[in-house]
Amino acid sequence: MTNRNDRAVVICERLQELGFRREQYVKLYGEEFHLLSDPVPDGEGFAVEGTSRTSKAVRRVRIPLSLVHTVKKEFALDREPEMADPVAV
Repeated sequence: MTNRNDRAVVICERLQELGFRREQYVKLYGEEFHLLSDPVPDGEGFAVEGTSRTSKAVRRVRIPLSLVHTVKKEFALDREPEMADPVAV
């Protein structure tokens, strides 16, 4: 069984591969952010810290849950391939 902290680390790494990492620019919720941190667990989701182009104040912004759920599904399929393909033995 996979430890919850291990899952969070793997999900954070995947989110970084998708562009949610320090020193990147992303558009979230209609604003462009310069990210100052890598993703971190935040409640049931994940968040990054960054500054928006308009305010320059450091803010913590949650990564959209739809993206987090997609990454969690990828992780589940990678960890248990026999569950994804019931014919494989």
